[in-house]
Amino acid sequence: MESIIGVLNYGAFFAITAGIYAILCLGLNIQWGYTGLFNIGIAGFYAVGAYTSALLCGPPPGPLDWRTVGGLGLPFPVGVLGAILMCGIVALFIGFISLRLKEDYLAIATIGIAEVIRLILKNESWLTNSVWGLKHIPPPLHSPIQRGISGFLSANPDASVAVKALISKSYNWFYLGLVLGIVAILYWVSERSIRSPWGRVLRAIREDETVVSAAGKNVFRFKMQSFVLGSMIMGMAGSLYAHYAMFIDANSFEPLYGTFLVWVMLIAGGSGNSKGAILGAFIIWGIWAGTDFMSGYLALSAIRVASLRIITIAILLELVLLLRPSGLLGEEKFVSKMMGKSKRGG
Repeated sequence: MESIIGVLNYGAFFAITAGIYAILCLGLNIQWGYTGLFNIGIAGFYAVGAYTSALLCGPPPGPLDWRTVGGLGLPFPVGVLGAILMCGIVALFIGFISLRLKEDYLAIATIGIAEVIRLILKNESWLTNSVWGLKHIPPPLHSPIQRGISGFLSANPDASVAVKALISKSYNWFYLGLVLGIVAILYWVSERSIRSPWGRVLRAIREDETVVSAAGKNVFRFKMQSFVLGSMIMGMAGSLYAHYAMFIDANSFEPLYGTFLVWVMLIAGGSGNSKGAILGAFIIWGIWAGTDFMSGYLALSAIRVASLRIITIAILLELVLLLRPSGLLGEEKFVSKMMGKSKRGG
């Protein structure tokens, strides 16, 4: 029984992390899957969202901190909204100077800007506390939930060890519900958007922006809207990560974890498909986390475990590209019910 409780508690932790990656994938899917914007700077927006929320909601600088700003102690919703707004502003600036570039040049520009953001977060100690990072970031509703847990355990001292182990981790289940609720809302909004005239214009831009421009649409404006919206969703993921981890530093947003892993998730799940983006996040993170268990049986060093993870993900990606080029769940051919009915009727 205790082993089952341990698996359940680990499952909650796993699903929270995978859910945050699913939010990142949904943001990237709007940019790349719908509009064809080759954004390799995901980690930058992820980091901006996390640091913004941490500075707004975290405690004031301590006596040993280099940081001199932030620590306003604001509520969690304010931190999330602040992260979304800040990422929108940053994306607006980046998009204004880079969205006129073609795909490969846009990729170079965004990954360069993301590295600039990461280095600023690493070196500007007055703002980010440098390599010591931001700590004691408050999780939402943590104190009342923990009081309730402590009260229950005190009132039921004869409860079994398994029950106590499950109840003691109740906060993880609350946070899991919060993350999955946000994933569900973003999925619904994404599906409604792609089936709207706005979403169909984005898909048309991805296929041939010259034709869209000839039809009288402002291609740059639609690209900007897609880029900003996707980046704001990435900022929301950063906020959720910061409040769950309760500590962040620049190393938390390395390109491997914050950018390239998200791209693998989206490609494996199915670019242009919201369900595929979510599925890819859970599958790839499951494989990534599964190597931890494999390392215990194979007695590998930490360096070899890291290499095994990368090789495993690379092999899986190659198999998906060879066997399912459109991903596990390919893009839907028709997003308009009226168009789908007319094709079936014909």
